[in-house]
Amino acid sequence: MGRRRQSVTIKHVEADSGVSLQTVSRVINDEPNVRPEMKRRVQASIDKLGYVPSIAAQRMSGSKSYLILALNDRERTIEAWKAREGSDWVDQMLLGGMLKCAEYGYRLIFELVDTHADNIERELNAAIAALQPDGVILTPPHSDNALITGLLEKRRIAFARIGSRAEGGAISLTMGDSRMAGVATRHLVAKGHRRIGFIAGPREYAVSDRRKTGWLEAMAEAGLDTDLCERGDFSYASGEEAAHRLLSQASPPTAIIASNDQMALATMAVARSMELTVPQDLSLVSFDNSPVVRFVQPPLTAIDQPVADTVGAAVELLILSNRGEDLPPMPVVIEGSLIERDSVADLTQAGSSGV
Repeated sequence: MGRRRQSVTIKHVEADSGVSLQTVSRVINDEPNVRPEMKRRVQASIDKLGYVPSIAAQRMSGSKSYLILALNDRERTIEAWKAREGSDWVDQMLLGGMLKCAEYGYRLIFELVDTHADNIERELNAAIAALQPDGVILTPPHSDNALITGLLEKRRIAFARIGSRAEGGAISLTMGDSRMAGVATRHLVAKGHRRIGFIAGPREYAVSDRRKTGWLEAMAEAGLDTDLCERGDFSYASGEEAAHRLLSQASPPTAIIASNDQMALATMAVARSMELTVPQDLSLVSFDNSPVVRFVQPPLTAIDQPVADTVGAAVELLILSNRGEDLPPMPVVIEGSLIERDSVADLTQAGSSGV
């Protein structure tokens, strides 16, 4: 049997660099007030020896845990996983969060919490006690849950709210939902559409009404009626119901903006069941831009939500906050973009006509 390779420890780095153990620890933990020359010597030894600091050792060396906890809604997340319908919100959260954590020597822990449960306080307290995170990332609807934010403030744990403009907490980020809904609406107006419907998300999500506001403002700017608005709950079934109501009107829309991909896919299915063709009879724009919308026929024009970039920025802001560094004005806005595909008809071209 081959000889087992001895693990490289912080003491090996100390011996190789000729620097005190305390200084080596400060360099590893990226603490301030270490001379550049000392940092270079320690880093050279780390690279030479292939030393990888363990989180357990880092935690013992100070008050930091080097863990960031990201929370997502349990019910909706499990529902999406079981349905296997192509939503990649969690994938993008992990992508952005894990990569940014790795840059700073942190780890990302992902937990599901039911925002409606009576035992939410017990669940969250248990997670905090077990992990002792340096910061928490809250996604909708948790980012607007006063019970969760109040508990974190009481425990003096830094948290970053995504998709919320509510008071409380030093860090908030949005993806420019109102402006991007306006971008989608103006895109349709520029293509000659005048009857533009909107399927809003549930009121418990603050982003839902911000997207609706963006649609309302762009419609008013164009002098168009805003009578074609229905509300769903981000589920496929609710999208079907909303689309039926919009498309069954005496003067139906020539275009619909859906507040997420599942409701957009449901709208497409309802249109086909009513013998309407996308985009010839009905143009369609979605929010999220998850992988599935690229592979349906026709591929959907969509507002791309920069989830990975936003969660990555949240991680970085939490780490900087814990270091006592200055933060930018809040909320930090990380806007998406309109991805044009084949689901929007141009009614301004010769031979086209809108309702």
